Amino acid sequence: MDPSPPLSPAEEKSVLRAAYRKARSSHVANLPEGLRALVFHRPPTPIAEQVGESSIIGLYYPSANEAPAAGWARWFAENGRTIALPWFAAREAAMEFRIWANPWNEDSLVPGPWRALQPATDAALVVPNIVVVPLLAFTATGHRLGQGGGHYDRWLATHPQVPAIGLAWDCQIAEALPCELHDRPLAAVVTPTRIYKGSA
Repeated sequence: MDPSPPLSPAEEKSVLRAAYRKARSSHVANLPEGLRALVFHRPPTPIAEQVGESSIIGLYYPSANEAPAAGWARWFAENGRTIALPWFAAREAAMEFRIWANPWNEDSLVPGPWRALQPATDAALVVPNIVVVPLLAFTATGHRLGQGGGHYDRWLATHPQVPAIGLAWDCQIAEALPCELHDRPLAAVVTPTRIYKGSA
């Protein structure tokens, strides 16, 4: 019998984050450059139909291995939606969203306190009608494992009316994930091959 006590949900999440970061990095490294440019070039029709005309959609500026969201940003902008990105005044500040007026121009973005690119301080603050979130792992029912900072969890908790959709590589699916009280299921998760309808 293993005398070690069971891991708490927070400890289990930490172990899983390391494993899924490694798996995601390996998956992306093995993708041909041409294929990377083609995936996620536009939202699938069922998702696009959920984002009404003139809606504000909160997206994210991806890190090297995250599912790329720039194609969605450009498609939505071309089709009458307003794009917003996460914005932080400081590391200890709550996450907000500011408008990214031109998603074809990354030069309009500046490094934020977490080193991710974000809109400048003169961009308008907004509350998106729907947000697309990055993740490390997800389940078929929409449970999400994030980076561990809790920024999206806290933002979604204060905006319960705003649905959240995950964007992920197929390798990021998990049979199950540890859940805590603050974890909110996603409305859907989109991968290069399918849409998973969440339980939100």
